[in-house]
Amino acid sequence: MKRNLLYAFITSGLLAICCVVYTSCSKKEAAATNGSQVARPAAITSFNHPGVLNNTASLDLIAAQANGGNTARLSAYQKVLDYVNGQTVPTTFYATVTVGSNGVSTASKDQIRRDAELAYALALRWAKTGSATYAQQCIQILNGWSYTFQNYALVPNAGTNAYQPGLEASWTTPTFVAAAEIMRYYKINGTTGSGWSQADIDQFGVYLNNVKNNYINNMPVYNNNWNASMGYAKMAIGVFLNSVSVYENGKAAVLQYLPIIIDSSGYIGEMCDRNDCVHYQYSLTAFSYAAEIATIQGDNSIWTANSSRISAGYDFMRTAYTGAYCGVCATSSPVFPGTEVANHHYNTANLNYLRGLQAPLGIPNDRTFLGFTTYTHYNVSVSNF
Repeated sequence: MKRNLLYAFITSGLLAICCVVYTSCSKKEAAATNGSQVARPAAITSFNHPGVLNNTASLDLIAAQANGGNTARLSAYQKVLDYVNGQTVPTTFYATVTVGSNGVSTASKDQIRRDAELAYALALRWAKTGSATYAQQCIQILNGWSYTFQNYALVPNAGTNAYQPGLEASWTTPTFVAAAEIMRYYKINGTTGSGWSQADIDQFGVYLNNVKNNYINNMPVYNNNWNASMGYAKMAIGVFLNSVSVYENGKAAVLQYLPIIIDSSGYIGEMCDRNDCVHYQYSLTAFSYAAEIATIQGDNSIWTANSSRISAGYDFMRTAYTGAYCGVCATSSPVFPGTEVANHHYNTANLNYLRGLQAPLGIPNDRTFLGFTTYTHYNVSVSNF
């Protein structure tokens, strides 16, 4: 009897020890296999400005090169000039921007997309030339939308997605923010600012909170470019608002959807699902721009996340341009400007090939993402960001 009790006691003790060891090992294994948890940097506490795609060092460098006659930089800068010269600086703006799905156009949607690119182009032109005229024109656009805009509305047809405003806001808002960051923080020769008033800056913040709280935050889970664009937009907005919580929320979304949208082989299902060579590039561009925003804030974790999954996505894009995977891409298909930003970081043979197809890159034809990245990023050292 005593021997049986002793045996039971020893057996149960050994089992308990094994359970503790197994649990400890399992936790260590889980931690080791989840690189995003182990290697994730601490949340930032303050922001570097300008902080959306460009910073002071990179703007100083490209301006000096262009003004000094650097042929490649001037060739890329011509894309900025072409866009500015092809537009009229607006004097009227829409209180309600009406949007539809699947490429449906409206006058208000077309203008806000067009104006976002124009504001950014003017900001780049001011940073290069120092001419107050271009700063004033950029500020006119930023103020025009931030004081006038009230809401989005839907085109009344059965094909309109009720959440389309969130996607539209996720596309245009970061482009406005990139321009606004330059207007607010950049100084010509380190001394002369744009003259954008604090009252106007505050109103722009009101505009950002409107589109963020009422539209971008309501994005549904589609596991595609909608969610990638949402994360990118929130990171950009967080930088301007100096809001760590908004920025980190956007970054968390980017890291969450990155391995869902781009699988471990680099394949992006959006291309075949949508049967075009554009929508999957929305995801790649959003991820690349989000990664660059983080880099300016001293954090390369998005570029390296999931074994450099963004780079794998561009490897897939190179393969797709040979006609593989649904046959929807050809060498004449659009190359989105995110390609230049990714090439700036990774500098792979595949990315060099892709950006070279249509370099210097300007803006996307549909004006969904900010452009002119060959001017701002090509052959600019990563150390400048």
